[in-house]
Amino acid sequence: MNIHKVNARDLPDLWFQAVHDILDNGRKFTIDRGSYAGQTRLEYDYFIGKVSFPGTQPLIPDIPQACGIPNPVEEAYVYGGERYQRSYIEYLMTGHKEPGESYTYGERLTKVPLTGDKLLWWRNNTKDIIDAREVDGKIVFEQKGILYLNQIEWIIDTYKKHGHRNNQMVLQVAHPSDVVLLDPPCLRSIDTRIQDGQLIFFVYFRSWDLWGGLPANLAGIQNLKEYMAAEIGVADGSMVVESKGLHLYGYAEDLAKLRCLKV
Repeated sequence: MNIHKVNARDLPDLWFQAVHDILDNGRKFTIDRGSYAGQTRLEYDYFIGKVSFPGTQPLIPDIPQACGIPNPVEEAYVYGGERYQRSYIEYLMTGHKEPGESYTYGERLTKVPLTGDKLLWWRNNTKDIIDAREVDGKIVFEQKGILYLNQIEWIIDTYKKHGHRNNQMVLQVAHPSDVVLLDPPCLRSIDTRIQDGQLIFFVYFRSWDLWGGLPANLAGIQNLKEYMAAEIGVADGSMVVESKGLHLYGYAEDLAKLRCLKV
C-alpha cells in the first residue's frame, strides 16, 4: 500500500497537487457499491495532506480561463446564492435537515441527542462519568422533551474553561449504526488541537470525491475552523487531511487532464 503525501500552501494548492498526482499514482477500480456503482474511478491507496495556510483566499480552486473547463465548485454553492436553497456552510454548521435526508453533517455536529446510559448518567448527575452541564439553550438544549448537545459549542466552551492542552476534543460525525445506511457519511471526524496559540484541524474522510467534493468540503470546514478559533480566542491554524478513499471518478479524468495539461 502506497501512502501518498502532499504538503500544500493553501487549499487550492492541495487540490491541484492531489488532482495532478492521482493521474500518475491512482489505481483504477470498478465501484461495487454506493454512489456511481458500476463505474470506474482512480483512487489513492491512502492520502495525507498538510495545508499550512488553509485560510488564504480564495478557498476554492482557481481554474485558468485557457483550460476551458468550469470550476469544480461554485462560490455560491459554498456561501449561498442563486440556484442554491442552502449553502454548504449551512449544511455543515446548522442542524437543519430536509425531508428525505438520512443525515447532514450539521445535524451530526450541532444536534446530538443524549440517549441510553449517557442520558441516565446525565439525569443522575453521575460526575465520575459524565460532564453534566446546564441546559443553556446553546451548548445543551431541549426540544420536544429530547436533550441535545451542540458539539461545536461544547468544544469551544471546553477549551475556554479548561485550557488548550486537551486531546479529547473531537467533532464526531460517524455513528456505529451508520453501517446500516446505504450511503453512510463520508466525513467521519474532525479532530482538534490548539498548539502554539493556533487551532489545528485533523480531518478524516472514509471516501472522498477529489474533483468537486474535496474543495467544497474543505472550504466549509475552513470556515468552521475560523469561527471556532475566533470564539476560543486563538489564531486560525493549519489543517491535516486524510482519506483511505480519495478518488477521481471516471467522468472527471478528462477534466483533470485538461487542468493539469496532461492531454
